Amino acid sequence: MSFRVRVFALILLVAVAATAATAWLTLAQVTRQVRESAAADRQDVARITEDLRRYGETQGTWDGVAGTVRTLARDTGQRIRISDGTGAQLADSDVLLDREPRAGGTTAPLLVDPRPELSFPGGGFTSSLAKMTASAIDQYTRSVTYAACLTRAGRDVAVRPGYLGIPEHIEAGEQSGGTAGANTCAKEEKAPPAAQRGNVEAVTAACQRRNDAQRNACLQRVFTERTATVAPQPLTVHLGALDDAGRALAIGPTVAVASGVAAAALAAALLLSRAVLRPVRALTGASRGLGEGDLGRRVPAAGKDEMGELGRSFNRMADSLQASEERQRRLVGDIAHELRTPLANLRGYLEALRDGVLQADAELLDSLHEEVLLQQRIVDDLQDLALAEAGVLTYHRTELDARELVETCRTAHSALAAAAGVSLDAVAPGPVALHGDPGRLRQALSNLVGNAVRHTAPGGSVRLEVAERDEMVRITVRDTGSGIPAADLPHLFDRFWRADAARGRATGGSGLGLSIARQIVADHHGAIEVASEVGVGTVFTVVLPMRSPGPGSTVR
Repeated sequence: MSFRVRVFALILLVAVAATAATAWLTLAQVTRQVRESAAADRQDVARITEDLRRYGETQGTWDGVAGTVRTLARDTGQRIRISDGTGAQLADSDVLLDREPRAGGTTAPLLVDPRPELSFPGGGFTSSLAKMTASAIDQYTRSVTYAACLTRAGRDVAVRPGYLGIPEHIEAGEQSGGTAGANTCAKEEKAPPAAQRGNVEAVTAACQRRNDAQRNACLQRVFTERTATVAPQPLTVHLGALDDAGRALAIGPTVAVASGVAAAALAAALLLSRAVLRPVRALTGASRGLGEGDLGRRVPAAGKDEMGELGRSFNRMADSLQASEERQRRLVGDIAHELRTPLANLRGYLEALRDGVLQADAELLDSLHEEVLLQQRIVDDLQDLALAEAGVLTYHRTELDARELVETCRTAHSALAAAAGVSLDAVAPGPVALHGDPGRLRQALSNLVGNAVRHTAPGGSVRLEVAERDEMVRITVRDTGSGIPAADLPHLFDRFWRADAARGRATGGSGLGLSIARQIVADHHGAIEVASEVGVGTVFTVVLPMRSPGPGSTVR
């Protein structure tokens, strides 16, 4: 898998995992806390309404309810406003808690009714229920009036179950046998006037023609109406405010999941950085070693991704540098070897002439001159090769005829071929257009022809052929010489290399001709092909384009 694809897949996996985890956390957290908030709000509402109802039922009045409102607001965090049936506000928790009163919320107001509901015995309607209802009204009136008096006097009030479910109010001390300390709030124990009881019984008697459920509701309505002047009236309770922030989401689970996602991302980043940095670190160490001269350093390159390809490219570069360094060392050694012997000979002859050991006759001077010319040729070939490989060898390109180029080369080497007993001829079907430097191409072709003549035994032949195929000009130098072993073919164009190690400079040339020829042909955007068979001969083919290369090509 490509390194880029792996990086993209890993980043995508982390992003998807982080997004999914965040979405799941947000949904689960919000859902859970909305439920908890709704349940808590219901509990708060139930507590507020129940505590207010119990206060009204116990105290018999709404006087002093502000303390209860303050406590409820502090415990539940709700903004509480209560008002009576006329709309008059009785208490506001913002005012009680020394806050600036806020605008009310949008929730519907609640109704809190502290008045008791009668608990009638089962069975059909009897005339005794009217008397029981009248008695309950009388008892509740006296009890609730007593409770209201105790509340206003600052006494603690308690309740206990009474007749028909009517609460019986007592001072708190009376529950444990204590003495009531508020004679001014003593209950009126005398019975209500007969006319009042008769009026109540007459009203309740109208409920006897209804079924049980309607009868009980009718009696309850009579009870409520008759006690309206003394019982605490229903409260209207407003909860919340417009700027109430509500319950905040808990950040603990969010932080935990975010930490987990961050840890996963960090682990993935570490794995990624390790996968990237390990080969990069190896490349850094190897390149530092190359800079310090250790050309044998290589890096592992087993992968098939971009990092593996980078490692292989680095190894190829190191191989090239090492091979170049080795070629340079061999070149220096070869040059020293090529020049050491003739220079030593020249030095010996000159010292002998100076010491008078030898006489400077014409034959000796000719030999010394020939040796100097040979060394000059080696130096000139080295200079041409260095210029060609550096890309600064001068070319004067023009349109020329390949047939004329071959014929000129044949004429130049006719004397050499005749002296060696070798037949040299050229075959060209007709004019063949070619674009290049005539002098440089003749130099390259002459190197090939000279080698062919030197490696062909007397009685053999060397033939130059010109052909045109696929917009390319093919100039072939074919000889019937001894041939070149297949193992030696890769080294033909190496500097100072000779196929026959027994040949010296006099018979084998400088060892630079083929290298120079290949470079000149390459500068003309061509190539040299070689095929050889031992005992049969060798064929060198120069392949050159017929036309000038386009403007995008490099021409020197």
